[in-house]
Amino acid sequence: MDIELTEAARKRVGELVAQAGHSALRLAVRTAGCSGLEYVMDLVNSAEEGDLVRHYDGFDLYVDADSYARALTGLRLDFQQDLLSSGFVYSNPNQKGACGCGQSFSV
Repeated sequence: MDIELTEAARKRVGELVAQAGHSALRLAVRTAGCSGLEYVMDLVNSAEEGDLVRHYDGFDLYVDADSYARALTGLRLDFQQDLLSSGFVYSNPNQKGACGCGQSFSV
């Protein structure tokens, strides 16, 4: 699995997982929005059947295998923060377009 979490993303995910009392982050996509797909991030304690798994210091990353094959291959997940906002930033080489509000994308 070639999904990359930057150091900032790993740190923030570790914080969120610990605060929620969970052990992992699960990534997937689902059909939604005007462009077709949206990212789904859930804090969980166990993988679902068929999930791809990567172990990090302090948490595991589970990735829905169908989502990976469909839209997440090569994804780079970063966490960015400034004085006014913070959030995860997805750099996805599979993305062909996005809706104007930024909530959904197409592959």
